[in-house]
Amino acid sequence: MTTLKAGDKAPSFKTEDQDGNLHLLEDYRGSKLVIFFYPKANTPGCIVEACNLRDNWQRFQAAGYEILGVSADTKRRQKNFVKKYDLPFPLLADVEKEVINAYGVWGPKKFMGRTFDGIHRTTFVINEEGIIEEVIGKVKTKDHANQIL
Repeated sequence: MTTLKAGDKAPSFKTEDQDGNLHLLEDYRGSKLVIFFYPKANTPGCIVEACNLRDNWQRFQAAGYEILGVSADTKRRQKNFVKKYDLPFPLLADVEKEVINAYGVWGPKKFMGRTFDGIHRTTFVINEEGIIEEVIGKVKTKDHANQIL
């Protein structure tokens, strides 16, 4: 699990979203940023989480937040996820797990008695100066916007 905590400098990143647009942490300097890591596009918990953030998009915008979702899915899979659920924020296609590893959210997980490596559902709230304000490790998918805001 991640060793990053509130007060740490957010790790820099450079990767593409579902449409091939390049995103860098530096692009968000001066804005508050929410980066949510999720295991896999179009799976039940990830759908609930992304739609909860979508349904509260206006609240995030009013509070000055930008949102980025990140998983190891391909651009095509991310694009389908965005289109199917009308998500207003970019989803980064981190197939090489560069951002995922930089934020320390890849590691062993247990599910139904089986252990495997995967993404730990984790959200980072980053301030205008690129400093992590909050790390949410116990994400409530149905109420994630309220956890953040």
